[in-house]
Amino acid sequence: MINLALILIQLAVTLVVGVYFYKQLKQQKRNTPAVRREGTKEMEKLNKMRSVHLSEPLAERVRPAEFGDIVGQEEGIKSLKAILCGANPQHVLIYGPPGIGKTCAARLVLEAAKQSKGTPFAKDAPFIEMDATCVRFDERAIADPLIGSVHDPIYQGAGHLGVQGVPQPKPGAVSKAHGGVLFLDEIGELHPIQMNKLLKVLEDRKVMFESAYYTPEDNAVPRYIHDVFKRGMPADFRLVGATTRSPEEISPALRSRCMEIFFRALTPGEIASIAAGAAKRAGYDMDETEAETIGRYASCGRDAVNIVQMCAGLAQLEERKRITAADVSWVVQSGHYAVRPDQRADLTPRVGMIHGLAVYGSHQGAVMEIEAVSTPGTGEVTVTGIVEEEEMGQESHRLRRKSMVWASAENVKTLLAELGFPLGARNLHINFPGGAPVDGPSAGVAMAVVAVSALTGQKVDGSCAVTGEISVLGQVKPVGGVPEKVEAARLAGVRKVFIPADNDMETLHGTGMEIRCVASIREVLEEILLPVTVEEPVMEECVPAST
Repeated sequence: MINLALILIQLAVTLVVGVYFYKQLKQQKRNTPAVRREGTKEMEKLNKMRSVHLSEPLAERVRPAEFGDIVGQEEGIKSLKAILCGANPQHVLIYGPPGIGKTCAARLVLEAAKQSKGTPFAKDAPFIEMDATCVRFDERAIADPLIGSVHDPIYQGAGHLGVQGVPQPKPGAVSKAHGGVLFLDEIGELHPIQMNKLLKVLEDRKVMFESAYYTPEDNAVPRYIHDVFKRGMPADFRLVGATTRSPEEISPALRSRCMEIFFRALTPGEIASIAAGAAKRAGYDMDETEAETIGRYASCGRDAVNIVQMCAGLAQLEERKRITAADVSWVVQSGHYAVRPDQRADLTPRVGMIHGLAVYGSHQGAVMEIEAVSTPGTGEVTVTGIVEEEEMGQESHRLRRKSMVWASAENVKTLLAELGFPLGARNLHINFPGGAPVDGPSAGVAMAVVAVSALTGQKVDGSCAVTGEISVLGQVKPVGGVPEKVEAARLAGVRKVFIPADNDMETLHGTGMEIRCVASIREVLEEILLPVTVEEPVMEECVPAST
């Protein structure tokens, strides 16, 4: 009797389950035509949307298609080729301001690398591009478009494998870039969690997935999923990260795994050439004068193209095919573009005036004038201009330090006595005109030279510029940003630059300038101070005690 009861119960359960699945199948068949109709309707709508095209933006039309189209980045492209085009390509970080061609250069260099001898890149090596500022991820690992994720069966949309309880690994950009290049724009904005995950992938060259729903002994799991959970998802690629931040703001762990190159800011002349090319491709005539005006106001190539685009719109409204000065002026004013001052150095020899060199923004060099005046007094040194003070530390424990310029001024005061130029009954006023913030020790040599000039009445050679830290013993110490400073001096018309001897390896070749590497302040003074003429007597109280 018991066996008969069990059989009847089993039969009843089987019958109920069968009826349930029969109804579900019947419902599915009933819904299939509706789903197909809905799918067909949506596909027609999608095809209709794809048939509509607006005109191609000017920015896309002027996008570089070959290396010659990238303006002003010859050195950066050469460095990028040296890193990626060869038998052993490396990860690389590209620093530079926006709108100067970093992304286009990376694309073109990969194509060149595919053709290089011994390259590991195949002909179909992918170039996967992502923007780190909008990489969306879930801390529960439900979704991660950069690294990849596991679609567990409990989540909606798990598909037929999810119905069977099978977790499904989903590849991210690092796996899609396998065998090629992953270009990560604005990599400095990447979330710290994502950065740590990326560093692990760079180290292992694969992505390891985990899931509480994965069972190695489950025969329902496809073999490829078993393989992914056991051996990982391949992610052997070369990272090209681009950033507008400075190296100090980038993760040291990431920097240690990458080569670093620098793309420079474009000069007004280079931006003018981009503007002229954009106008030509847009089908409008524009004089060289208007292009030069755009070059003075646009900060990068993207800005120049945008200005030309708007000028072309004005011309089109009036049915013209020429962009006029009035068009450019109106766009510059309405867009509130700030003019970029033309840094042409005054080469006239003057007393108490010298050309110093600095770096600001995204590794952009600048020539700044430093002036000094000696007046009767009590031996005090005053420094004016925007000389910054800096706060360091956390909210609970903040330290305020003097600007390094103040420290350099104190060194100069001690050094003057060492050189035989004691202040005695005279005061010294050193000024940094122009309103730009000044910090760092690299103005030390310039301050020492201009101080001696003010005290002795000797003119400083206006065709020279200097950079370097000064010690109280008169030694010229190395500083940063020398290539950018030298380039700024060249553009300003300077003929001779003094740099620290320890920075010798950073000098640019073929600049057309004389570059002097010096180790002491005496070497600089001997060459940069002009002899006093009969009409320009030396101040009696400041004659050097010895030379």
